Amino acid sequence: MGFLDKAKEVLSENAEKVEAAIDKAGDIIDEKTQGKFKDAVDEVQDAAKNIVEKGSEKSGEAVENATDKGDQQT
Repeated sequence: MGFLDKAKEVLSENAEKVEAAIDKAGDIIDEKTQGKFKDAVDEVQDAAKNIVEKGSEKSGEAVENATDKGDQQT
């Protein structure tokens, strides 16, 4: 397993924590910039959360595929 595979696995296992961190980071940026870039920050937060969700879905699919392959071999 390569580094990126391991990173994706860790990300998918902790998706809720990662999304919470994304929200917190956005809130801090909004606070420090006094909301000047709120719309841009919100867009980046949404994009980052979509990446997390897609990564979680793909990891789930990989587990299902591996399970299906194991069932076919018996």
